[in-house]
Amino acid sequence: MTSEQNSPLTGTPSAAAAGTAGPLGTAAARQPHEIAERALELSRADGMVVIAEEHTTAHLRWAGNALTTNGTTEGRSLTVIAMADGAEGTASGVVSRSAVTADELEPLVRAAEEAARGSRPAEDARPLVGGPAPDPGFTEPPARTSPEVFGAFAPALGEAFARARAEDLLLYGFASHDLVTTYLASSAGLRLRHDQPSGSLQLNAKSADGRRSAWAGVPTADFTDIDMPALQDRLVRELGWARRQIELPAGRYETLLPPTSVADLLIYLYWTSDARRAADGRTVFSAPGGGTRVGERLSELPHTLYSDPGAPGLECAPFAVVHSSADPWIPAVSVFDNGLPRSRTEWISRGVLNRLPTTRHTAEVTGLPVAPLTDNLVLDAGGTRSLEEMVADTGRGLLLTSTWYIREVDPRNLLLTGLTRDGVFLVENGEITGAVNNFRFNESPVGMLGRASEAGRTERCYSREWGDYFPRTAMPPLRVPEFHMSSVAPGV
Repeated sequence: MTSEQNSPLTGTPSAAAAGTAGPLGTAAARQPHEIAERALELSRADGMVVIAEEHTTAHLRWAGNALTTNGTTEGRSLTVIAMADGAEGTASGVVSRSAVTADELEPLVRAAEEAARGSRPAEDARPLVGGPAPDPGFTEPPARTSPEVFGAFAPALGEAFARARAEDLLLYGFASHDLVTTYLASSAGLRLRHDQPSGSLQLNAKSADGRRSAWAGVPTADFTDIDMPALQDRLVRELGWARRQIELPAGRYETLLPPTSVADLLIYLYWTSDARRAADGRTVFSAPGGGTRVGERLSELPHTLYSDPGAPGLECAPFAVVHSSADPWIPAVSVFDNGLPRSRTEWISRGVLNRLPTTRHTAEVTGLPVAPLTDNLVLDAGGTRSLEEMVADTGRGLLLTSTWYIREVDPRNLLLTGLTRDGVFLVENGEITGAVNNFRFNESPVGMLGRASEAGRTERCYSREWGDYFPRTAMPPLRVPEFHMSSVAPGV
């Protein structure tokens, strides 16, 4: 079920919130946990996992110093994972749908069972994860967001519009707040629930003639911690730096990367660090002659890259939620691991590769510990200086404010390519002296960590490239000698 309404910032109750009819009867009659329980009751499979999710989103969009749209969306999705035992092993079948009605629930369960019976035995098959005591909130209604989340932010946005008009600048952007409640139930006794709020603000400021542009993105759980005047000050300052335009050739430059750009590169590293592919000799983490590089030093700086479901401000589900084992982007997941506990895991410990993501299956194959992927990522090298302090200590180099359109070139060394955008600035003797042209860059995040000569203070940040998919990160600014700007990117 998905619906949308355009409403005043004060908001009005949605149809579902008001208790009108929804999937499987009325909203009051069939909550997501009841749908999950009913699916399990209908099961004829040898095992089953059900993931019921309730999504609500509130958003604002603006352009040219004026609000253009605001509204809310809501939806419900159901994933049924059926297991079928056979002489050669256990197969799985997965069916996901939204807007499931009462009449459609049993056909959905049967479709998953039929898919399992028609599949080959799964290589990653393992006994389903048994449950602890049921989550006490499992039978409670899902959490919801609403336009009221913007109660303090909306007036500040209006003041920002007025200031931009007075300064002959234009503001564009988007604010979104999502709340997803996940109910995970299984025939092995799992009854788990997690409420996940995710919010972000993306703000773009342009000169009236459109020739100068600056961008900022910040994460937030509830929009009470957004400092709009400070963000606007930063963008106005960057637009001022861009009044002087400097042409530079492609080459290798000492480059300062802000936390958001570091997140752009390290999220990709994290997603592609699967232990199985490394052990098979297919990634940058493969050891010459076989095996993985776990235990090898990757950097002289004491970089510690870790995930922790309890990290303050970056909290996420403390258990695995997996909709499919066949995700080409993120291979280190298994539907059989649904409900597997997550805890703090150091992927890199003080510069040494310590863990690679594994399922229970790939842990057995590689001989590495079980280390499930977690929905946040933190890099900390013990630095205390801000990006501004690092700029002030730079003789000559580039300040790269944001990157985009990042793609993989070579998995063997994790060489990535991408483009700069909305401000690359020349630093000379600790001062910003102007904006330079945009570049295409070719860099490996592993090589970047190895060459980094300084890491600043770690702070929460929002990846411009991947933030919509992976919003919970904290990174430091990095000073990277010889960052490779491979070609000039005119017109970007």
